[in-house]
Amino acid sequence: MDPSELRVSEAPEPELRPGALLVDVKAAGCNFFDILMVQGRYQQKPPFPFIPGAEIAGVVRAVGDGVRGFAPGDRVLAGPGLGAFAERALVAARDAHELPSAMSFAEGAALPTIYPTSYAGLVFRARLAQGETLLVHAAAGGVGSAAVQIGRALGARVIATASGEEKLKIAREAGADVAIDYTREDWVARVLAETWGRGADVIYDSVGGDVFDKSLKCIAWNGRLLVIGFAGGEIPSVKANRILLKNIAVVGLHWGAYAKFEPERIPETYRALFDMAEKGEIRPLIYREYPLAEVAAALAALGSRQSWGKVILAP
Repeated sequence: MDPSELRVSEAPEPELRPGALLVDVKAAGCNFFDILMVQGRYQQKPPFPFIPGAEIAGVVRAVGDGVRGFAPGDRVLAGPGLGAFAERALVAARDAHELPSAMSFAEGAALPTIYPTSYAGLVFRARLAQGETLLVHAAAGGVGSAAVQIGRALGARVIATASGEEKLKIAREAGADVAIDYTREDWVARVLAETWGRGADVIYDSVGGDVFDKSLKCIAWNGRLLVIGFAGGEIPSVKANRILLKNIAVVGLHWGAYAKFEPERIPETYRALFDMAEKGEIRPLIYREYPLAEVAAALAALGSRQSWGKVILAP
């Protein structure tokens, strides 16, 4: 199925279950994997018909049996996994968090996927340290802009790549010290020049393909190449001698798997992110809020790479 075929229609009210919250959705975040899921190309393949959407912010309407810490009327953000593109959504209470008072619903819906992904990648996997140089690819996109903000908050010098002056401006506003238009100049040479030939200590790659391969040419001794995803469509490979010669590490990040293997990391991550938000160090960038009826247009803006930051649906 193509995302352009998505239609808004009436569906039964979600049935409240023990341990869950029924939430009136005020904003829902759009992600690239929503497109893949609708197309049947994602590792998670729910049976059709289904309601896409994995991020919400809204107001608790009802609380299921056994839930503690939430009450009707609470403002929350959550990652339900499915069902976010709707007026109401059911979420497990363990997957919900109180929405900080300083954040709008749109900002809250922009947070549950891209910010934990970027934080876990940079802190748990790449161990980015203060004073190091961080190179972020696709820095005007959702995960990219989050990585720029978090990298800056952690005390790194941030180099960003993006395409076109508008997206370079977005990357700079997110906190990049250097912004490179990869369509107009040799970004490998520029990264080496900006680091006096040393290269970047940590490289944040959500693109894959030749971006991954070229990143190996501008990574520093003891550098860490962080694999976040393959938005470019091609899954790269690397010969082990290239890892050996520069003493580098190629590390992956699968945020969704933390719930199974390291669940204690999830509240730790949200505490850190909310602390950064309270200090004004991070703030989701919102490209546009679309009404629910324009879900196809919202996903088209995301899929065509015309958007920056986060695309939001507002039921």
